[in-house]
Amino acid sequence: MSTFERYLSLWVALCIVAGIALGHAAPSLFATIATAELAKVNLPVAVLIWLMIVPMLLKIDFGALGQVREHWRGVGVTLFINWAVKPFSMALLGTVFVAHVFAPLLPAEQIPSYIAGLILLAAAPCTAMVFVWSNLCEGEPHYTLSQVALNDIIMVFLFAPLVGLLLGVASITVPWDTLLLSVVLYIVVPVAVAQLWRRYLLAVGPEALKTTLARLQPLSLVALLATLVLLFGFQGEQILAQPLVIALLAVPIIIQVYLNAGLAYWLSRQFGVAWCVAAPAALIGASNFFELAVAAAISLFGLNSGAALATVVGVLVEVPVMLSVVKIVKASRTWYEAGSQRRAAVKSEA
Repeated sequence: MSTFERYLSLWVALCIVAGIALGHAAPSLFATIATAELAKVNLPVAVLIWLMIVPMLLKIDFGALGQVREHWRGVGVTLFINWAVKPFSMALLGTVFVAHVFAPLLPAEQIPSYIAGLILLAAAPCTAMVFVWSNLCEGEPHYTLSQVALNDIIMVFLFAPLVGLLLGVASITVPWDTLLLSVVLYIVVPVAVAQLWRRYLLAVGPEALKTTLARLQPLSLVALLATLVLLFGFQGEQILAQPLVIALLAVPIIIQVYLNAGLAYWLSRQFGVAWCVAAPAALIGASNFFELAVAAAISLFGLNSGAALATVVGVLVEVPVMLSVVKIVKASRTWYEAGSQRRAAVKSEA
């Protein structure tokens, strides 16, 4: 690991501070950048996400995707966490903390809206950033791609009824244009570009791909940091105007991330899932598709609603918390694999 990668958490913290400061100092500039969107998908952020994930997608050999069948237990664990645990655990945590523990400190009229925003955040599994987390923890890239694609398909059909159920709404208006465009921008386009580029490099020579990947690795992390500056710049005024509300809303989100990541990781160990799959399984199970959540909150409750603010808090805590999860799963690899070996030995004796 390079010095730059070793101190990634420090660079992330500095970029968060820089983004907030720049957003406060030049709000009109960031407001202009924020208007460069299509179906509520910000195009500058989309370009930066491409720069983040294309180098990772270059590593994937589509001819080997069939190997993901070997990791069906990992797929099952992540699907269970994403769709049967995470939305419901967030509804519970939001009710406990926002409606009860923190209620005296929050504006009473916004409490139901805050809870709704938290539910919207948890109901959509992350799409693009998962490739970054998987790469940082040396996850199995074919599993990651397959799992993200499967979650995208399920999300098209399940997001609306699941959110409607949890919000107690008979019917919910889903920003389908945002959902479908996000899938195209964050999955279809970068996968197509990466595979065409990969074929070209392999045609040039076996070393061409290796050399290109080595050169692109720093670019991917720089794009991540630039994305942070933009995201925090967009919300600089909000953060400084309502620091207590944002800090309180961050509590159930952070608990939910560690709860679901830990549960996915533990279940993977119990079912004998390889560590290279268990690590990204934990990260996919814990992260959120905040672009869709923000768009849905604005569409349903309005730009200045508590729901929109709650989804924005999800953006604020996503990267620092997920980086900590990456460190935890990497630090616990020896413990994880020792348990897997013991279970394998027991099974062979039986």
